[in-house]
Amino acid sequence: MTFKALLATKVDDKISANVVVMSDSDLMPGDVTVKIDFSTVNFKDALALTGYADVIQQFPLIVGIDFAGTVEASSYPGIAVGDRVVANSWGLSQTHHGGFAQRARVKGEWLVKIPDVFSTKDAMAIGTAGYTAMLSVLALEHGGLTPESGDILVTGANGGVGSIAIAILSGLGYRVIASTGRTEEHRYLRSLGVAEIIDRKTLSEAGAPIAAERWVGAVDSVGSHTLANVLAQTKYRGVVTSNGLAQGMDLPGSVLPFILRNVTLAGIDSVNAPQEARIQAWSRLARDLDLSKLEQTTQVVGLADVPDVIGRMFQGQVRGRTVVDVNA
Repeated sequence: MTFKALLATKVDDKISANVVVMSDSDLMPGDVTVKIDFSTVNFKDALALTGYADVIQQFPLIVGIDFAGTVEASSYPGIAVGDRVVANSWGLSQTHHGGFAQRARVKGEWLVKIPDVFSTKDAMAIGTAGYTAMLSVLALEHGGLTPESGDILVTGANGGVGSIAIAILSGLGYRVIASTGRTEEHRYLRSLGVAEIIDRKTLSEAGAPIAAERWVGAVDSVGSHTLANVLAQTKYRGVVTSNGLAQGMDLPGSVLPFILRNVTLAGIDSVNAPQEARIQAWSRLARDLDLSKLEQTTQVVGLADVPDVIGRMFQGQVRGRTVVDVNA
């Protein structure tokens, strides 16, 4: 059986990606074969295809760290033919063929059954970004925060993680502050439930090691000076989650927020999170994510459009979630 895929190759240290026709014999080992309906474009996919980070560890490789579809063959206990499943991260697009294709063969332990409330398109409108946002919300709750605790800041608010984090948090009753540099997106952020918007420039430069308290928690996907400033302005016993490095992987801050205000910095890893954490996150997404808000965050493109989306992503021209219809 043949299928279309976006295959990354590398020649003279230059990575390129093209839609090609492949066959089932090209798929990698695994105990579950999936007919893919949709994938999605994440920041990690952009890092992979541009070579800004060494995400892809072998070439040629089908890229895409997510997919959702229907099981066609399975020898894995608990996953049956006909099940609708989602895969997020693991080795996809690193050492194993990923989701920008019409078919995949993977380990059954990488798959989560899609909650009934979601279509396969919904599952990819959520994708790794939305699942990461939910892991972040769970970490805030684990740290003891509730809507009554105070404001929650979301940095990188127009991005995939930020958009869905806002939708979840506002739906749970939190007052959400959004950090963005894109004034044209204020209406979009308000529609997701943002109560207050601040200019990201107020956080992106070097700041004081500790500053006036402003929020009790934060979901940060930016890193570097932004994360350091977020920590410096977090209230006593607050919780900040870190899931990205859009500004940089450094953390030029101080220990003062930790030892003077007992602030918790919780790292969010979506790649190797255990199965029980994934199932919990998807279960909570099914309960707590407003599908009408999810729809507002989503655009749909075809396989051949992915490189263009990635180019616009690095120019700050993509908001929310980009779903890839692999059969378009």
